[in-house]
This record gives sequence, C-alpha cells and structure tokens, in this order.
Amino acid sequence: MERVAVVGAGSWGTTLANLLAKKGHAVRLWAHDPAVARRIQTERQNPDYLPGIALDERLEATSSLEDAVRGATVVVSVSPSQFVRRVMSAAAPAIAPDALVVSASKGIEKDTLCTMDATLRAVLRGRLGEEATFLSGPSFALELARELPTAVTVASRSEAAARRAQELFQTPYFRVYTSDDVVGVELGGALKNVIALAAGMAAGLGLGHNATAALITRGLAEISRLGVALGANPLTFAGLAGMGDLILTCTGELSRNRSVGYALGQGKRLPEILAGMHMVAEGIDTTRAAYALARKTGAGMPIVDEVHAVLFEGRQPREAVENLMLREPKAEIWT
Repeated sequence: MERVAVVGAGSWGTTLANLLAKKGHAVRLWAHDPAVARRIQTERQNPDYLPGIALDERLEATSSLEDAVRGATVVVSVSPSQFVRRVMSAAAPAIAPDALVVSASKGIEKDTLCTMDATLRAVLRGRLGEEATFLSGPSFALELARELPTAVTVASRSEAAARRAQELFQTPYFRVYTSDDVVGVELGGALKNVIALAAGMAAGLGLGHNATAALITRGLAEISRLGVALGANPLTFAGLAGMGDLILTCTGELSRNRSVGYALGQGKRLPEILAGMHMVAEGIDTTRAAYALARKTGAGMPIVDEVHAVLFEGRQPREAVENLMLREPKAEIWT
C-alpha cells in the first residue's frame, strides 16, 4: 500500500484519487478551496467537478497542502498547468526525497514555454524532478470515474519509476502503458488541446466531418513537427499520448477545449465563453506557448497560427478556415 498525495481536486485529480483509494491505497486529496475539501470529506462528493460520482469512504480531503504531501510515498500533481510551478514550489519542502512524483497535468507554461517536466525539474530537488513520471492519453475524467475502459501512457527517464507508476494506477478498467519519451508524451498531451479548439470551431461553423478529419490529421503533423524539433520520438505521436488523445479531444462532447472552439465558431466571444466556464480549458494558454515555440524552433504550424489569431488577434473563425484552405498547395509526404 502506498501513501498517496493527489495535489489538485478538479475532475481529473478527484478521479485519480478515487481510483487509488478504491485500490486500497491511503490517499489524501488536496483542494485549493476549503469548501471543496469539506464537501468531499463529509458528503463523499465533488459535484462542481465530478457530478454524480460517489467517492470512496477511504479517500481523505484537505485544504492544507503541507498536510497532504507530508509523509506521502507518491505525490500526484494535477493542478492546471499554469499553476503547477507555484503549487509544487510550495509543496516541495514537505515532499519526501524518495517519493515518486507523477504529473497528470497537460500544458505548457505560457511565459517560460516550459513543459511540466521542465517545471518540476526546476522546483523539485534531485531525483524527485529527474525521475518524475508523466501520465497522459485519451482519458475523460467522468468516463474513468464511471469505470469505463481507458488506456493511457506513463513516461519517465527512469524505467523503474515508470513501472512503479504503471503498477500504481493499473486496474481492470484503466490500462497503463510505459514510455521513455517524456518530451513526446508531454507535448502530445498539451498540444492536442490547441487542435481541439480548431476542431470545435469547425464544428461550430457546421463544416462537417471531412473538416474535422483534416484538422486531426494535419494537426497531428504539426504536433509531430514541433515534437521532433524539440527532441521527441515521432512514433510517440502515433500512440495513446499522440493520436489517441488528439482524436478524443477533437471529437468528444466532454472536451472543454472543443466546447470553447465550438462556441467561437458559433460567433461567441472568448471573454463571454470563459465567464460561463467553471473549469479550465488548457488549450487557450497552450496556444500562446505553442505559437511561441513554433517561432523559436522554425516548425511550421499553420493551424496553431490560425487558432492564435482567432483567440488573441480578433480574426474570425471562418476567415481562419479560408486561410488554411487557400494556402499554397504542397505534397503531404514525398519520399
């Protein structure tokens, strides 16, 4: 049995904490909002983030970050990506030096352009950061919470750490594969949210399934292009953390990023959309980071460019589609 701290009580953090508690691990879930922690503790529910799911009686919740992580043999970081640096910096002094760190956040810092890997290595001492593991793949929290079959990948530079994380999370309904490609798994999980915004816009404009298929395929090409420029294994993007997560997020009705794109395609403005949301759509800030990384590396990412223009430059979604379609014709693959 492990003593597990799950840092972040949103839908994904609550789901992972509940899964581990049901496996018999001693799990303490940290919530930034004391009211969320109290409700989990007393009512066995987190209705704001995971409606309709009864939480295991063994799951503990707290709003004290130090209490959550002190003595934990495993620390799971599940805060929104733009808050991971601040939260894990605060948690770091209380984390045991031999703990296993699992990152389940998907995103890239918009100011530093750091993935969660780089962020954790900056704030966690020694092997805590160097041997951290990264969980990613096609996984809507609500479906996993209902014990519907789900498969993901956990990546690490340490094979032993990856296997330990695999064993920790594996259940009859949650299948976990391992990978040594931290860069590829991280980028796939982050960048698919940007393409999902584009897919949502296409759906909101009523452009049909052909357009969605094109965006997924060409979006994967852009993700792979940037990934290879940053040192990823291109084969990773054909797997769960690449194509798998991209398909889910671009087509699934539970996708927050697709929903934001859909509303943009229907003519709503971004501030209006965000004002009506309770949870974070990671793709918005990741778009800023992806746009900057494309320019830094020279990787061509025209879909990312158009999503950035819609979000931050006032371009209309239909104009963005026309720009993509009217680009100079080129070969898809030439050998």
